[in-house]
Amino acid sequence: MPLAPVTPGRLLLANVGLDGFDRGLKALARRLGDAGFECISTGLFQQPRAVAQAAVDQRADAIAVSMPSGAHPTLVHMLIHELWSREADIPVFVVGAFAPRDLAALAAAGVAGVVAPGSGAPQTVAQFASAVRYSA
Repeated sequence: MPLAPVTPGRLLLANVGLDGFDRGLKALARRLGDAGFECISTGLFQQPRAVAQAAVDQRADAIAVSMPSGAHPTLVHMLIHELWSREADIPVFVVGAFAPRDLAALAAAGVAGVVAPGSGAPQTVAQFASAVRYSA
């Protein structure tokens, strides 16, 4: 008897802070949606506390956030702190272009991965699928 297909997971997408540019997250939602992920968008101008609560409420398996350049160190720390305060072990991915020196700081803050402009679809899907598989 064949097994039923497994849904890769639920992904919460959020534009955090003053980020009004949602094209990257829309492209990511399309890419991951085509791979079977359920993508839930919180919309523009979200605060880290609201994103963390939405992720818990929606039982998200992963979070993808986009944020204004330069604000990512503060906003990522705030979001991860909010998740910890809710005892939520949900991987956080940051979407956007960042200076190479910032990548190590994002990883040290607990970010599961960075989706940069031009990332290939197979690589991106595999990155999210791996994080969801190991966080479940």
